Amino acid sequence: MLIRSIIVFLLASTFVNAQNLTVSENDRYLVSEDGKPFVWLGDTAWELFHKLDREEARHYLETRKEQGFTVIQAVILAENDGLRTPNSYGDVPFHDLDPTKPNEAYFKHVDYIVSLANELGLIMGLLPTWGDKLYSDHPAAGPIVFNPKNAEKYGRFLGRRYRENRIVWILGGDRTIANNEALDTWRSMAKGIKKGDGGEHLMTFHPRGGHSSSYWLHNEEWLDFNMFQSGHEKHFTPVYNFVKTDYLKSPVKPVVDGEPAYESIPVAFWEYCDFSTPKRVPDEALDEEGIIKDRSFFEKGFFTDYDMRTHAYWNFLSGACGYTYGNNAAWQMFKKGGNIAIPCLDDWRGSLQHTGANHIRYVSQLFNHYLISGIVPDQSIVYGVNWEGENHIRSAKSDDSSWMLIYLAKGQKVDVVMKKLSEKKAWAYWYNPRNGTYTSAGHFINAQIEQFTPPSSGTGNDWLLIIDTMEKRFE
Repeated sequence: MLIRSIIVFLLASTFVNAQNLTVSENDRYLVSEDGKPFVWLGDTAWELFHKLDREEARHYLETRKEQGFTVIQAVILAENDGLRTPNSYGDVPFHDLDPTKPNEAYFKHVDYIVSLANELGLIMGLLPTWGDKLYSDHPAAGPIVFNPKNAEKYGRFLGRRYRENRIVWILGGDRTIANNEALDTWRSMAKGIKKGDGGEHLMTFHPRGGHSSSYWLHNEEWLDFNMFQSGHEKHFTPVYNFVKTDYLKSPVKPVVDGEPAYESIPVAFWEYCDFSTPKRVPDEALDEEGIIKDRSFFEKGFFTDYDMRTHAYWNFLSGACGYTYGNNAAWQMFKKGGNIAIPCLDDWRGSLQHTGANHIRYVSQLFNHYLISGIVPDQSIVYGVNWEGENHIRSAKSDDSSWMLIYLAKGQKVDVVMKKLSEKKAWAYWYNPRNGTYTSAGHFINAQIEQFTPPSSGTGNDWLLIIDTMEKRFE
């Protein structure tokens, strides 16, 4: 434990310290208090406050800090019957299911975890409630307890309580906005939070899959940046189209993919799950501890670390200022033999070391050298036809045209328009998103179109091509 604590301490000084975030002057990205661009590398820990005790929460947070995450997204009023099923200490959030009667014992546990995350240098992305606690088109466990009047009071309570913490507020909770009453309720909650914290923290909205906050809320003054959920429907989801839609909106606001495909979740899981039953799937598909034993039951397979990398790099090179990872077991903090939200390949502890989570450190490493503050999406860098889907190539350059980044999801050959760079000389490198290593791809005079062939190709062999007018910027 001593060695682990030392490692976490050292990493806390290596990565961006947790601070209140602001929006950049050009409204494209987030900035920490020291003025540096903030790379949002989130994890969806929706059930963190609800399912884990303090020792478990520490293990989770220290692991994610060590892996390079910068934001932890968690829900105060959790999805899985979070109003009636108590937390690890036997406490529920409210007395009599009344949002104006908070249970101090429950919120002290939330306080502890939020403060611990901040001590480790992590920003907490706090959802005041999951979206099923007010009216929506997709009812769930609920119950519905919020209306415009009590939502503002609850918001003031939260704003005051966490005013001194390093957080971002995320309203919504996997829901679209069904009608004017729902919109007024979210507006009231946002108003209450702003009154409570004096406007100290940024605020956004987490929508249902396939949607962005911009659809309903782009012009709301309280919405500081947009968040979309690209979802869990298929491999090679074109997340770049979500980013492009929001990137081109006016007024300009930063955009984050707040829920892409989770590692280890079944592809299009809803096609196989019966949500009216506790186990969701037939008994023979699970082992005695509730872990999936028959993977063939989910005919479309599972999302992997490869999906995580593809969606992360596509997002950033399209102009997003953040990407949120997720793991099916970790979001629901599934414990062996416990309640199942969506069947898992592992329990929450085992899932923390899944490959995709450990590859977050390489995303962080890259954007410590090629800052998101300088990224300008530019598909004209790629010469010729650029296909959609698995063969899509995503490219961007710096705002001063001193470097270009080109992501090849399947290690395909690429023809590059070299004259997009500002200088005549350039050095090219292959960045391996699977291990964070750089290898030379040559030295060039920028006068023509050059073809580059990655070291390997095919499914799972993704590469990032870096073309830079500065030799070995990353050293």
